[in-house]
Amino acid sequence: MPALPPPASFSLKSSLTITDPDSLDALCGRLRSAEHIGIDTEFVSEDTFFPELCLIQVSTTDELATIDTRAIEDVNPFWRVLTEGEHVTILHAGREELNFMLRAIDAIPKQLFDVQIAAGFCSNEYPSAYGSVVSRFLGHKPDKGEQRTDWRKRPLTKAQIHYALEDVRYLIPLYRRFVDILTERERMEWLEEEMQSWQEEVAGALNRKDWRRVSGIGKLGPTSLAIVRELWHWRYEEAQKRNRPQRRVLRDDLIVELAKRKVDSPDKIMAIRGMERTAVKKNANELADCVRRGLASPVEREKGGRRRQPPSQLNLLGQFLAPALGTICRRAEIAASLAGTASSVRDLVAYRMGFSPDGVSRNGKMQLPILARGWRAELVGNVIDDLLDGKKSIRISNAKDTDPLVFEDVD
Repeated sequence: MPALPPPASFSLKSSLTITDPDSLDALCGRLRSAEHIGIDTEFVSEDTFFPELCLIQVSTTDELATIDTRAIEDVNPFWRVLTEGEHVTILHAGREELNFMLRAIDAIPKQLFDVQIAAGFCSNEYPSAYGSVVSRFLGHKPDKGEQRTDWRKRPLTKAQIHYALEDVRYLIPLYRRFVDILTERERMEWLEEEMQSWQEEVAGALNRKDWRRVSGIGKLGPTSLAIVRELWHWRYEEAQKRNRPQRRVLRDDLIVELAKRKVDSPDKIMAIRGMERTAVKKNANELADCVRRGLASPVEREKGGRRRQPPSQLNLLGQFLAPALGTICRRAEIAASLAGTASSVRDLVAYRMGFSPDGVSRNGKMQLPILARGWRAELVGNVIDDLLDGKKSIRISNAKDTDPLVFEDVD
């Protein structure tokens, strides 16, 4: 794919820094007539429950701007303009940007375009760093010199502002480049489908209280799991109250240790190695209460009794067909990591064999594996289905080729 020369307009945009409500209102007024708005944020997430928003960068075809969120207390007017207009909002790896909008005004833009996801539909790389995407598709290298900046400190230097603006300077040109490529390859509908599912996943995950994500609980029994559940919920509320990261309040490994020991005495809890260095020395009684609640209400076992054992040929078929995913995606210039994984192939094979112990959806029906849905089925899943049905075969064309596998129709 030939790279484009960097358009001269990259360096001709005017820029300004917004530090007061009146200037923010004026910027919002100009944004209402923009067709495309690129955004990025700078934030710090190490010390607080939610990331601290420190700076918002904005680009249109006419200007670049930074919004100093340390100087302006209420930036909701900007979020409202962004989410209410008919423009296209362009970002790169924009999960946190969506989270900021959702937490602020519980809304997201009507038309979203993430250039990292778009790059995955146009190349074999995903997820790609912003600089890599700009270099590959625009033939330019963004200036990057302030990666270690503490964006909470003021005043910001000219170098820091320049670095921050580099993250939005190329978003609109990237959008146009990707629209051209995806339209030519007839993949715009694929991207729109992926953007929609991505938005739904981000919104769903924002306030999801998923205690089962505690690391190290895989072999715990029902009672220990119940203790993990109670401790996790306590930690979540306590961390939010203190405005601290959850693991700074109580680490996962200590939650698991408490669940294993099942001790409900404050003294015994604080005697566990590592507890003396936590931020919960004054909360031993509350932790003991969590343990007691867990002991009283074990986690219910999954319905259906013991899990069915997978058929013996499933692992063999999964291992044999997994390379097909990479081969198909490389030839289509789509990132295999965007399409799925070896586990995704195995899930599809299991589903087609009528075995899917983990594939039950909320309404009680078996949920389609990811490779059997939407664009992934069109690209990969249908080929694997044909291989399983004997309608296609795999052979080696040339062992020295990067992709030596060939899929052929069976007569």
